[in-house]
Amino acid sequence: MTGKTKLELIWIGKDVRPRLEPRILIEDTESSYHASVRREGDLFDNVLIHGDNLLALKALETNPNVRGKIKCIYADPPYNTGAAFTHYDDGLEHSVWLGLMRERLQLLWELLAEDGSFWISIDDYEMPYLRVLMDEVFGRSKFIATNVWQKRYSRENRAAIGDVHEYIVVYAKDPNQFKMDRNLLPLTAEQAKVYKNPNADPRGPWRTIPITAQAGHATKSQFYTIDGPTGIKFDPPPGNCWRYSKNAFDKLLEEGRIYFGKNGTSQPTTKRYLSEVEGAVPWTWWPHDEVGNTDESKKEMLSLFAGGEIFDTPKPERLIQRILHIATKPGDLVMDSFAGSGTTGAVAHKMGRRWIMVELGEHAKTHIVPRLKKVIDGEDKGGVTEAADWKGGGGYRFFRLAPSLLEKDQWGNWIISKGYNAEMLAEAMCKHFDYVYAPSTEHYWMHGRSAETSFIYVTTNSLAFDQLRTISEEVGENRSLLICCPAFEAKGESLPNLTVRKIPQAVLNSCEWGKDDYSLKIESLPMMAEDDEGEEGEEEDFSPTRSLGKGKRSETMPDLFDESGEA
Repeated sequence: MTGKTKLELIWIGKDVRPRLEPRILIEDTESSYHASVRREGDLFDNVLIHGDNLLALKALETNPNVRGKIKCIYADPPYNTGAAFTHYDDGLEHSVWLGLMRERLQLLWELLAEDGSFWISIDDYEMPYLRVLMDEVFGRSKFIATNVWQKRYSRENRAAIGDVHEYIVVYAKDPNQFKMDRNLLPLTAEQAKVYKNPNADPRGPWRTIPITAQAGHATKSQFYTIDGPTGIKFDPPPGNCWRYSKNAFDKLLEEGRIYFGKNGTSQPTTKRYLSEVEGAVPWTWWPHDEVGNTDESKKEMLSLFAGGEIFDTPKPERLIQRILHIATKPGDLVMDSFAGSGTTGAVAHKMGRRWIMVELGEHAKTHIVPRLKKVIDGEDKGGVTEAADWKGGGGYRFFRLAPSLLEKDQWGNWIISKGYNAEMLAEAMCKHFDYVYAPSTEHYWMHGRSAETSFIYVTTNSLAFDQLRTISEEVGENRSLLICCPAFEAKGESLPNLTVRKIPQAVLNSCEWGKDDYSLKIESLPMMAEDDEGEEGEEEDFSPTRSLGKGKRSETMPDLFDESGEA
C-alpha cells in the first residue's frame, strides 16, 4: 500500500461542502426578556438565536467571547430514523445527514473550550456511523464514553426487540483535563444506605474497605503481621500484600479507623465514613429512575404548555441536569444548537450556568420563549426546579440571523441587501475578512481589528484619491488599514498602508448568497438537476428583502457576548 491513508467514513457527496455565509445577528428586543429586579449572582448574558443552526454557528465562529469559551456543548439532532415528527421531518437520505452533521460538528468543536466537553444524544440507527464520524472530526483519542440512557421503563412490544434506550456520546478537547475537572455524582439513597453505624461511632455512618491488594508491585513495607485486639495474628493472604505500609497502618489503627469485626476476630478492614465521601464516579449506565424518561419529559411539557401543542421529542430535565452537573460548574457557558423545546437552556438557567441556544423552528417563540419566561419569573415549579433550589431571576437576549448580505437587483446584478444599514454592513464585512467588529469612538475609520496594528474601514461612499491619502496619513506608517467601499480612485492602491477593496465584488465569490436553510429536513434538500424547482419549504421567511422591522440593532445595549459589559 502506498501513499498516506487514514481510517474514515465515506459517503456520497462527502467532498461537497457548503460555502456558508458568515451572517450577523439582529436582536429582537421584544422577544428578549429579563427579571424585573437584579439579584446577586443573576445571569443576564444568555442568548437564544432563532435561525438555521449551521448559519448561526458560522455567525459565532469569529466571536472572541464565544469561540473556544464554551465549557459544555449538548446536541440532540434529528436521528434520521425515518419517523415524521411534527417539528422535524427526520427522514433524510443517509449521506446527506452525515454531510450536514459533519459541518455542524466541526464548527461546534471550534467553539468548545480547551477544557470543554461535547455531549450528543443519538439512537441505535445512527450511533455507529456518528461515532466513526466524530472520531474523524474530533480525533479518536478525544473519546470519553458512550452513556446508555434508559428512556423507557415499560416494555416495547411492537418491535422484534424492544427499544428502551438511547446513547449520549461524550468527547473532550483534553480527556485528561476532563477527568480531573469532572464533578462526581451525589450518592443515591441506595448507595448511601450501605453506610451504617453499628458501634455508635461519633464520626457517623461508615462502611469497610479491604486493606489487601495484589502483591505484584508491592514493597517490603507492605508485608508484615498484624496483631488483632483478641490476640489473633493476621498475615496477607497468599499472592496479596497489605494496602498500607506498617507505619501507615499503625496511624490508622491509632485513629480508630481499623475494624476487626464485631467480635474483634475478623480480617482487618478500613473504615470509610459517609461524611468523607465526596460522591460517586459517573458510569455509563443511566437508569430512568436517576435521570428521567420520556414519560417524565412529556409530563414536564404538559405542565408548561397546558392545552397547547406539545413538542414531540423532549428530553427530561433530570437528564440534562446530569450532563451539566458532570461537565460544568456555576457560571460556565453551555450551548445547545438543536434547542427544540429549550430544555437545555431552562436547566442551565436553573443551575446557574450561562447558555446559548439555537433553534430554527417557530417553536423558538411558541415554546422556548414562554418556557424561559416562566423560569425567569419563578413560575416553573417542575423539572429540576426544587433540586436546584431555583427561585427565578436573570434573563436572556433573543437574536435572529440577519438576511443575506447580497441580493440581486431587477437586472440580475448582485448588490448589498436593502435591509442593511451602515452599521450592519460594517459588522458583516468584518466577519467576511476575519476582523473583530469593534468601532472606535476616536477614529471614524476604525470599524474593527484583526491584530494590534491591523484595522478595517467600511463605507458606502466612493473614495477619491485625496480622501484616501488623508486616511493614509491618519493611519500612519506603523498601522495598516483594509478599506471596503463601492468604488475608489485607482491611485489609492499606491498608498502603502492601505488595501482597498470594492464591495460587493470583494466578497462575491466567497460563499453562497441567499440560502437561509441548511436544516436537517428533507423538504429543504435541493432537487436533482433535471428538476431544480422543487417545493419551497414552509420555514419562516428570512429572505434578503424582508424588512428588519422590530429587529433592528440596538445602539444602547452592550455587545451580546461582551464579558466586560453589563447586560
